[in-house]
Amino acid sequence: MEINETINELLQASTDGTITTAQVTKAGLHRSVLQKLVDCGELYRYGRGLYVKSSAWEDDFYLLQRKYERGIYSHDTALYLLGYSDRTPAKYTMTFPKGYNTPSLKQENITVKRVVPKNYEFGIIEIQSPSGNPIRVYDLERTLCDILRGSGSDIQIVGEAMKRYAASKTKDIHKLMQYAEQLRVKPKVLHYMEVLL
Repeated sequence: MEINETINELLQASTDGTITTAQVTKAGLHRSVLQKLVDCGELYRYGRGLYVKSSAWEDDFYLLQRKYERGIYSHDTALYLLGYSDRTPAKYTMTFPKGYNTPSLKQENITVKRVVPKNYEFGIIEIQSPSGNPIRVYDLERTLCDILRGSGSDIQIVGEAMKRYAASKTKDIHKLMQYAEQLRVKPKVLHYMEVLL
């Protein structure tokens, strides 16, 4: 009875519908109780050490980032989350620091980008996912530099995002140029800005 009460308390305290092996262990329970809850259909295993209530609304953006905490939403996915693209990404794009490697990443339906550690940290902001959970994404200026820097971004999406940015009242050209300098895309950014401004 005590085990059920503890698990129920943990589940009720969960605002996002998740429970982790670490939480169960910290509460003094053996992690096998999670498997029992999976077997009876109360939970399902989302990833290593991460379980979700079967009744919870599944927020892929949030859960994927809980599973891969070093992943930051970037490129086309960040444009969508920031409201600068109307296209829902078929595959989410996440950026990780170079050297970070998890074998299960290859099994996910995500596009993985890697950057040197000095370029990983800057431009990270926290926003709400479409379902209202906190997620980390690169800010708009960083995202614009990233999509101009790499290959694989649809030219129409890039052009539309740059147009919206140029027309935005909240644009920060100084920050955009700083990021462009650091990411070595200043000529491309300047080209777009000359055409649009």
